[in-house]
Amino acid sequence: MGKTAVTAVVNQKGGTGKTVTTENLGIGLAAEGKKVLLVDCDPQASLTISLGHPQPDDLPVTLTEMMTKTLRDEPIEASEGILRHEEGVDLMPSNLLLSGMEASLVTVMSRESVLKDYLSHVKDGYDHVLLDCQPSLGMLTVNALAAADNLIIPVQAQYLSVKGLEQLIGTVQKVRRNINPKLQFDGILLTMVDSRTNNTKEISSLIRETYGSRIKVFQTDIPHSVRAAEISAEGKSIFKHDPHGKVAEAYRNLTKEVLEHAEQRRKRQLETVR
Repeated sequence: MGKTAVTAVVNQKGGTGKTVTTENLGIGLAAEGKKVLLVDCDPQASLTISLGHPQPDDLPVTLTEMMTKTLRDEPIEASEGILRHEEGVDLMPSNLLLSGMEASLVTVMSRESVLKDYLSHVKDGYDHVLLDCQPSLGMLTVNALAAADNLIIPVQAQYLSVKGLEQLIGTVQKVRRNINPKLQFDGILLTMVDSRTNNTKEISSLIRETYGSRIKVFQTDIPHSVRAAEISAEGKSIFKHDPHGKVAEAYRNLTKEVLEHAEQRRKRQLETVR
């Protein structure tokens, strides 16, 4: 197996489609034959719940325990605490305890790299690791940025979400300078796009014009869909819930784009080695 691609799905604004994207991109990659680990880095545990664990606080082992073990230099088994999902992905779940972990990280040495150190024990078994980040730029998100090779930024096609992008890009640049110089933008992903409204079209164009020269904007837009919003309670992906719908089609296209990017990066890395 080649190098594992670690991707953080990040935006400090809530409601941009991070969890839905992490879940469906992960399952899309698994459907293409890739080995995928999804890591829930949010104490709200939306990813854990949407992958079929409606009571995350009852789970015996979550990311909190793994990060605690990492901090204490205790041995970690590669499969410890990892849950299998019927659609072919693995999950490192989360629950509310993770917010306590975030608070305690503030006083820890090399506090930005605890998640990265944990992933070093498990990631070799996977082609892709996707990190679902919490909607803030706190210590857990900084840990995800320190652990990631690349970022996907889901952005709702609305004016307010464009404003938050600048702040996020600033944080990423700081992390690059101080902690993780290899961090790359995979792309900005426009989500909940209602193609019937002019407003949405204007904002899509605005984001492509404003950021397109600095950061790739995915060609695929994720359309707005009431059915997609319903699935989080069901423990299934959009591919199982509504396989022929426009959202499933969009996530299939996004999966192809992400795989193409990964292949282009691999070729560039090989060229620089030569």
